[in-house]
Amino acid sequence: MFSEIIKNVKSNTPLVHNITNYVTVNDCANILLACGGSPIMADDIDEVEEITSICNALVINIGTLNSRTVESMLKAGKRANELNIPVILDPVGAGASKLRTDTAFRLLKEVKFAVVRGNMSEIKTVGRDSTKGTRGVDASVDDTITEENIDETVKYINSLSERLSAVVAVTGAIDIVADGTIAYVIRNGHPFMSKISGTGCMLSSIIGAFCGVNKDNFSSATAAAVCTMGLCGELAYEKMKKNDDGTSSLKCYLIDFMSKIDAEMLKEGAKFEIR
Repeated sequence: MFSEIIKNVKSNTPLVHNITNYVTVNDCANILLACGGSPIMADDIDEVEEITSICNALVINIGTLNSRTVESMLKAGKRANELNIPVILDPVGAGASKLRTDTAFRLLKEVKFAVVRGNMSEIKTVGRDSTKGTRGVDASVDDTITEENIDETVKYINSLSERLSAVVAVTGAIDIVADGTIAYVIRNGHPFMSKISGTGCMLSSIIGAFCGVNKDNFSSATAAAVCTMGLCGELAYEKMKKNDDGTSSLKCYLIDFMSKIDAEMLKEGAKFEIR
């Protein structure tokens, strides 16, 4: 069911504006190029509106937040809303500091988001339901999605999606993408992906590309992006293990497989159910 979604990305070369994490900005650019999109990274307040205006999607990532870029994020987000350009929020580390948490809340109040993607601790923070905080930019162990709590988690994510008026994507051992009506439960990916920095940031940029040229169904576009990234992670791990390579090779292989994946590979490899 994701075939047309990924074909649209490959054939339309969506331009994605990323106001993103300095730690992973190059990885986000390369993964976008690999998936068939085109990246642009501009965070100066004097040009963010102009850059956003020519793009298919805007991704706001608060991973290396500073007071200068907060205003740029807000200005870009509001311009995207005016032009009906989908905006994706990655609330990296929300709950770890007052600045991050308050900024996430302010963004959600002043900008309309198509998708909010994060780990479970971050998502519970933006939903104002967190009591334990995060482990830096990682999810708390207590927030791990398991087979035992998956029904309750799906219910929560659907409810939060309605409250935020946005698709909510939670990534972890099991991924969930929900829009308040249906939820995709996704089991692609490999635990070793957590051994390299930036997989979450890269995924948020991929979601921007997928949503930017599939505006009729953001939940399916987001689920397709999550499956694609997870499948590429699986294939990358298999190649790394076969070659007895290390983690830097995993990142290279991940980008390699993103450049090679197509509708047929995704159809064969996507592991998801709809609830």
